[in-house]
Amino acid sequence: MLTDELMREVRRLQLRTKRRVQGLFAGEYQSAFKGRGIEFAEVREYEPGDDVRAIDWNVTARSGKTFIKRFHEERELTVMLVVDLSRSGAFGSSGREKSRVAVEVAAVLALTASMNNDRVGLLIFAEEVELFLPPRKGRTHVLRLLRELLNFEPRGNGTDVGAALEHMGRLLNRRSLAFVISDFESRPFEKVMKVVSRQHEIVAVEVSDPRERELPSVGLMEVCDAESGERMVVDTSSRRARREYAKLAHEREQERRRLFARAKVDRVPVSTDRPFVADVERYFRMRERRR
Repeated sequence: MLTDELMREVRRLQLRTKRRVQGLFAGEYQSAFKGRGIEFAEVREYEPGDDVRAIDWNVTARSGKTFIKRFHEERELTVMLVVDLSRSGAFGSSGREKSRVAVEVAAVLALTASMNNDRVGLLIFAEEVELFLPPRKGRTHVLRLLRELLNFEPRGNGTDVGAALEHMGRLLNRRSLAFVISDFESRPFEKVMKVVSRQHEIVAVEVSDPRERELPSVGLMEVCDAESGERMVVDTSSRRARREYAKLAHEREQERRRLFARAKVDRVPVSTDRPFVADVERYFRMRERRR
């Protein structure tokens, strides 16, 4: 049973994200992803000027008259939101945790898909898949997705992107557009991502925090790996220590970029210290230009 407080939070999230969807990039979403294929519609008699390549020779042979096939654009998508809500998301140095940003990104994408009459589903994972809601349409279904996102408490400590993708690949028969929202601090997943990206279109929404890229100079600081629990003390007043930290962070980011490129997966970077809507909108526009 939902608490009154949770219901109020669902409504607040819905209002915030709905304004973003309506005011910013509903059109960009439709332009970027719609009309990506064609479906057979009907046959009709051939008329002068019709493309002879569209002739349906089987129907023509049976009827004795020339018929052509007609097609229409495939407008409907199946959108899957694959959201990492593991312990490493419970970190944020700019007033918002990474997990909160992940939830809001997922909410915006869910409402955008729903407003465009697309099916949308949800998979929440940490070190294993902890929740799966099959893709469906409708306001009631989207509200349930928002409630699950807001109310979810992960059981596991680690992150396994590969397990989430493998699970999705097994359960979804129809080709889908999957937004994987995570910091991607995970067990190895490249092999699985390459396989699943042949069946489904994957977009990696990479959530980060500025403190993961650069340390402030504040003297001795205890840092903790949110997933392994390992702790260590770093002297952040040391320029050398800060440079080494930034260098390692940059190398990790570049390796993930190369990994996504090898898997033929688009990457959308978002950060806790800036509005994510502009990042997502920029990606939609890039997709539209690329089509």
